[in-house]
Amino acid sequence: MKKQPHPPAYSPIFYYLCKQVTAVMEKRLLFLVSLVVLCVLPGHAVLKEANLDTTLHILRAELINYHLELEQQSKDMEEQQQTVVEELTTITNLADQNAVMLYSQRNGYIFDLAYACHEATEQFHRFKSKSQPFRDRINQNTTELARFDSLIANLNSMEPLFLSEKARIDRSVCLALAINIRRQLKENQVLLDTYIGYYNRSEEKLKTLNDFANMKYEEIQTNIFKNGSDNYFKILSHLKTNLSKTGESVAEKYKPLRSERVSQWDVRVIFFLFTLIAVYALLSVIINLITIRIIATRLMKRNKFAKMQDSFMAKRTCIIMAMTVVTFAIILGVIHTVVSQNFIIMASNLLVEYAWLLGVILISLLLRVSDKQIRSAFRIYAPLIVVTFIVIFFRIVLIPNALVNLVFPPVLLVCLLWQANVIKRHNHNVPKSDMLYTFVSLGVFITSCISSWAGFTLLSVQLIIWWMMQLTCILTITCLSGWLRVYSKRKGLDVQDITKRWLFNLVYHVALPVLGVASVFISIYWAADIFNMGDTTWRIFNTKFIDNKDVITLSITSIAVVISLFFVFSYLNHTIKAFVKYHFEKSDPNTAMSRNMMARNVIQIFVWGVWLLVSLKIFNVNMTVLAVVSGGLSTGIGFAMKDILENIYYGASLMAGRVKVGDYIECDGTRGKVNSISYTSTTIETIYGSIISFQNSQLLTKNYKNMTKNHGYELDVLEVGVAYGSDIKMVKQILQEAIVKLPFIYKERGVKIVLKDFGDSSIILKVLIWVPVLTQYTNDGEVMECIYETLNAHGVEIPFPQRDIRIIRTDNDRIPELMAQNDKNTQANI
Repeated sequence: MKKQPHPPAYSPIFYYLCKQVTAVMEKRLLFLVSLVVLCVLPGHAVLKEANLDTTLHILRAELINYHLELEQQSKDMEEQQQTVVEELTTITNLADQNAVMLYSQRNGYIFDLAYACHEATEQFHRFKSKSQPFRDRINQNTTELARFDSLIANLNSMEPLFLSEKARIDRSVCLALAINIRRQLKENQVLLDTYIGYYNRSEEKLKTLNDFANMKYEEIQTNIFKNGSDNYFKILSHLKTNLSKTGESVAEKYKPLRSERVSQWDVRVIFFLFTLIAVYALLSVIINLITIRIIATRLMKRNKFAKMQDSFMAKRTCIIMAMTVVTFAIILGVIHTVVSQNFIIMASNLLVEYAWLLGVILISLLLRVSDKQIRSAFRIYAPLIVVTFIVIFFRIVLIPNALVNLVFPPVLLVCLLWQANVIKRHNHNVPKSDMLYTFVSLGVFITSCISSWAGFTLLSVQLIIWWMMQLTCILTITCLSGWLRVYSKRKGLDVQDITKRWLFNLVYHVALPVLGVASVFISIYWAADIFNMGDTTWRIFNTKFIDNKDVITLSITSIAVVISLFFVFSYLNHTIKAFVKYHFEKSDPNTAMSRNMMARNVIQIFVWGVWLLVSLKIFNVNMTVLAVVSGGLSTGIGFAMKDILENIYYGASLMAGRVKVGDYIECDGTRGKVNSISYTSTTIETIYGSIISFQNSQLLTKNYKNMTKNHGYELDVLEVGVAYGSDIKMVKQILQEAIVKLPFIYKERGVKIVLKDFGDSSIILKVLIWVPVLTQYTNDGEVMECIYETLNAHGVEIPFPQRDIRIIRTDNDRIPELMAQNDKNTQANI
């Protein structure tokens, strides 16, 4: 381990004790300071009473109570003063300890430096969050002093001549109490100023340390992303020299310190603790081997579990590994809670994170992959699991940069070849999603390998850790998504109404996508946290890369929030529309379709309008600039969108109730049923089966007819002829009685039969009936059939057209004779 100075005033034991109790002490400090500054809480106010005498009497009582409270609080402050000073002293000593650790770091030990920077910045942020409430209360105390100065001046200005005897006594008492209270507030202010002096000195020291740590963080970022080391080919060309330097660096770092006090980071302590962790890992393996391989296997061989035996045996190895990882993580969590040794705390944190990553991969495979695919699926992830463990090991032992640069590039090359080999051998026996993730892993290996061989070894470490974290998040979401789909199919949620599936939709369509967006940030944060740069990463996320307050401000976090809100508002849009549709169908099924069409358009505009306004607010878009730009474009847009806006206006007018989906309309000689109404056009299905779309403006300008708006019946006129000599009254009566019995006839309007004309062959009667618009053509046929059968049954003749022909002989009848005579004359001439 690298040598660090241990001044007598700041021993390692003192540092670790301080570190463990700091969190508790800071909480106590905030509590004590809160008690100290209770004296600055405003006194009770006096409201307007019946007269001045009553007001002064009430004020006297309030000031007496306030004075007693201040006296008690002053006593408490005196008792707590020493405790507060001790708490601040402890924090200051820990700051000095962090300063010694940070300023003693040398180049070439990036993991050590990152750890020291993290400790310094973390303490500064904790201190800032605790000190702000204290400063606010000091400002309140100053306000109280000013309030009592005004009250004293007002009481002094009262003329005793105009006061009653009792009022003068109350005034004198109130004045004395106010002066005494102000004196106590002033004394408390002096004490609080002393505390704030301690705070300012501590904050100044911590700020200096924090600024230095941030400067070192910038150097770490530069080393990772910009200034790489020598490329690996150059290292190989001077292999002997580099091996020698690496050996010296390792020997210097891990050489045991000769000191009266043993550092908790001494190589002997680390080796012992690593051995202890390995023992716990071995214990986890033994426990699960005994539990699953022996006991569970014997249980599965019984008849009760015969159906599960084949699946269990195929996945047994993976089950043992998954349970071993879970057991090991639990043991590490217990150790982290009980043990106060810093190396154990850091190592257990990293190993618990790695155990979670590995556990998620194994459990996801157990739940998603079939028995025959489980072994192949695990093997395609094995290279990534191994290389991630190597990186975690490097981080735990704080390995020197020289050793990382020498060892990690060939390790990545081996893992790259390994990954390519398992893809070639097992790509036919794994799910398509896992195959996709594996190809991405191969791409990450290729990129990392090229980066490390080009000299950017730390960047390759970041890439590997980032993809491992991201892959874990993806597999978690994939597993949850698959389980939810199975649950939905088993419960039949796809065919159920919205009242029973809104919660499922919330989880599936909102929680999972938002979790996917958050996983990008989480994976990058974890990757950066390998170098203790998590806080720096969050600061980068929140940094406004476009910071024009007069126009717009953008940051990575704000973009992610807007994307997440998109999923939320999309869910609200679909859910509200589904609930409205459900309500309409329950209340009035006949008009549900048309009412729902209007409602869904309004809901869409409202929901997405709110999302747009919220997004503009998050991006801090200047509404004035937006209004100016919109005003400048409005004229041109107005001309360009004249027809569109006109159709939108007429569409809103139609959807307001003039036409609804399912209505039967006629426009421009075309008759059909309305299928849909949008803001620009209306689609109808004609009686011939074709689909025609009309612009909304066309329907209104061409005076469309809504055939079903009123009662759904249409007046139909049919004609029938009867022979001359028929009894017209009798014919009208029998036809009317027969037709009115038909079920589709509109009974309220009845049937009317009138004489229309005297035709050439018959007397023409006109039959006036009201039939349903939707079935007019078939109903007409049924009415004509009824007329024919009725007339036949009563012996009424339906005459067919008749013509009388008279033949008149003319010269045209001699044409054959004349033609024969002409032929004879022609032959004689020849």
